[in-house]
Amino acid sequence: MRLTKKSHSCVRLEKDGLTLVLDPGGFSEEDAAVGADAVLVTHEHADHFHEGRLRAALEANPAAEIWTLRSVAEQLSAAFPGRVHTVGHGDTFTAAGFEVQVHGELHAVIHPDLPRITNVGYLLDGGRIFHPGDALTVPDHAVETLLAPVQAPWNKISEVIDYVREVGPQRVYDIHDALLTDLARPIYDNQIGHLGGSEHLRLASGGSADL
Repeated sequence: MRLTKKSHSCVRLEKDGLTLVLDPGGFSEEDAAVGADAVLVTHEHADHFHEGRLRAALEANPAAEIWTLRSVAEQLSAAFPGRVHTVGHGDTFTAAGFEVQVHGELHAVIHPDLPRITNVGYLLDGGRIFHPGDALTVPDHAVETLLAPVQAPWNKISEVIDYVREVGPQRVYDIHDALLTDLARPIYDNQIGHLGGSEHLRLASGGSADL
């Protein structure tokens, strides 16, 4: 499996000649999902869901499909009948050759005065990689590679460190990092790397690694 980091929370995964893209939102590149055989979207916030990015992917590949929660699916299903699938916690399916399990139900708390929206995470190929979206969901399964949302209006670094400890993956790659300045990145690298208990790694946008 080859992991390619795109901007913010978007990643591309390639295996056996097929490509799966997760969360090509408005903070990611315009062509982030183009060429995908399947796309997974964790929730409706604009930095994770961008209708134009998804339409570009479906138009570029007539066989491409999307799996996502209801709030996103309802915005696309009429234009692409049969190609947009609604999923929720506990569902399992196959997308672009990846076995997918859905974990989680709610976005992390941003502020008590704001209602919580739905958010799902995706566990791929029996735990080889987990993308939680905007939540610190702990799947009931061992995780080899955790994509950790390292910086957001709804979290702080102590929570990220405790999350990594609780999941206990072999390795961690940063996602949800578009708001993190280069000046601050060494602080996150040091603290998550030293305190999280797992190998901590970071890819620049466009960088790739074999898992």
